[in-house]
Amino acid sequence: MSDSPERVPKLSKEEKDRRFQAELMPVLDSLYNFAFRLTLDEDDANDLVQETYLKAYRFFEYFEQGTNAKAWLFRILKNSFINDFRKKSKQPAKVDYSEIEGYYNTEDVESEGDAGSTSSDMRQQAVRDLIGDEVASALNSLPVDFRTVIILCDLEGFTYEEMAKVLDIPIGTVRSRLHRARNFLKEKLEKYAKSMGYGNDIDGSDVEDENE
Repeated sequence: MSDSPERVPKLSKEEKDRRFQAELMPVLDSLYNFAFRLTLDEDDANDLVQETYLKAYRFFEYFEQGTNAKAWLFRILKNSFINDFRKKSKQPAKVDYSEIEGYYNTEDVESEGDAGSTSSDMRQQAVRDLIGDEVASALNSLPVDFRTVIILCDLEGFTYEEMAKVLDIPIGTVRSRLHRARNFLKEKLEKYAKSMGYGNDIDGSDVEDENE
């Protein structure tokens, strides 16, 4: 998997458009989410996704059919972010990190259609929303290199090998960076968790090797 030019057979425009639509466009939502979590700005995220797809279309002949299209697009977006967008990334007014909150808060509340539990569910949801905001703030405050590995691994489900290709770093560096990122996030959340009565049970060690 590579976004660098190589000698490949030329596709007809019709075949190129058909394959591009079928193989790359289904990744759009995930790509935007990744862009937004990197830039922390809706306009920058949209610009970054547009640039990524323009580059992907231009070099689509270099994409090997049947390989991981999502990882290929994420690598192009990551490189574009480093080159063009990293310097101007801004903090947004609000961030939706429900996926992260679901990953780190094991007390997930599931609706079971019980009308008698509505008030309790609403109170539990309010607490979960507060925790979600705190996780979002903590994640946003991480240096972008650490934030990126959390996003790729814990939200997007990439393996260590795929992350190494997306980020252009050795697998050992991926492991080390992810371990440090989770520890940083744990430290930032620990004080808040104690204030909410969750004690000292936040620990990322049980998921550290999940994607091995």
